[in-house]
Amino acid sequence: MELVWGNLKSTELANLCPDILDDADTAALHRIGSSDQLCFNFLDHTGPLL
Repeated sequence: MELVWGNLKSTELANLCPDILDDADTAALHRIGSSDQLCFNFLDHTGPLL
């Protein structure tokens, strides 16, 4: 989760000051959710699940 949050803060949320939180999360989560490779990279970084 920290990797996703860090990725959002460095791109969509950088210097963003929305009036409501919904304005910030819609585009950001769509970008991450639409990229299979990005999702798998986040999962790969977590290491093996035991």
